[in-house]
Amino acid sequence: MKASKKLVKKYLPKIIGLRLNSLFLIKPEKAVFKAYELFSSPRKGQIKPEQEIFLNKAKTTSIEYNSNKIQTYHWKGEGKTVILIHGWDSNTHRWKDLINDLQKENYNIIAFDAPAHGYSEGKLLNVLMYSKCLNRMLKLYRPEFVIGHSVGAMAIVYNQYLKQSSFVEKLVLLGAPSEMSAIMSDYKRILRLSDKFMRALEAYFKEKFDYNFSEFSIAGFAKNIEKEALIIHDEFDRVASVEAAKAIHKNLKHSRLKITEGAGHSLNKDEIRKEILNFLNQ
Repeated sequence: MKASKKLVKKYLPKIIGLRLNSLFLIKPEKAVFKAYELFSSPRKGQIKPEQEIFLNKAKTTSIEYNSNKIQTYHWKGEGKTVILIHGWDSNTHRWKDLINDLQKENYNIIAFDAPAHGYSEGKLLNVLMYSKCLNRMLKLYRPEFVIGHSVGAMAIVYNQYLKQSSFVEKLVLLGAPSEMSAIMSDYKRILRLSDKFMRALEAYFKEKFDYNFSEFSIAGFAKNIEKEALIIHDEFDRVASVEAAKAIHKNLKHSRLKITEGAGHSLNKDEIRKEILNFLNQ
C-alpha cells in the first residue's frame, strides 16, 4: 500500500503536466486557467478530529469575505492583540504551542483559517487573495502584532506594502518565500510544463493581478515597509530557501534575522517561540 502511494505521488504530477501540455495544444486558454486553478488549490489544511479539541477552546465566529465565510478564533487576553496567519495546506491549529505561550502572558489572540483551509469556505488561495482577506481582519481587530508563517508571512509583507497599518507595531515572518519567479520555476519543473505554456500562464497572471512573475517579489515589496520585524528561517528549509529570508531582511529597514538549524519549515520549536515572545515584549 505504501509503495503504491509513493508511485502515485511520484508520477501524478507528470501525468497532470502531460494532460495540461496536451490540452494547451488544443485549447490554450482553458489549459492556462486549469494550471492557475491547480496552482491556487490547497490539497490539505482541513481540520482533523484531534485538532478540534484545542480549537474548540477559542471563541469562534464566521466573517463574510468575498461571498465566503472565514472562520476566526479568539483567545481573549488583557494585553496587546496578536493576529496569527498560517501557511499553505494548514489551519489555525498549527499555532497551538505559540497560542499557549502567548496566553501565559495574557495576550489577546486572534487567528483565522485562510480561504479554502480549515473551517473557512472557498476553493482557491494565493498571496494576493490572502492579503485582501488579511486586510479585512486587520481593520476588524486592529492588532499591534502580526505573525505569519510561509505564505501567511508573504501575505503580511504584501499587505503592508500596499498600505501600512498605523496600529501595527511589529511583524514576525516565519519561513517566508520571496520570489514568485522561483516558485513558478518549481511549478514548471514539477509538472514539466513547456516554455510556451509558462509564458501564457505568466501573461494570464499579469492580466489578472498586474504583475509578471519577476515583479512579484516579497523582498522587493519589503523595501517600503517601516515596521519593526523579526524574520526567522531555517538554514535547511526544503520549502523556502534561506536566501529568501536574507533578501527580505536586507530590504526591511528595521528587521532582525534569526537563522536556525534543524527546525525545518515549520519552525515550531521552544527556543523559536521564546525568541518571538522576547521580540514582542521588548
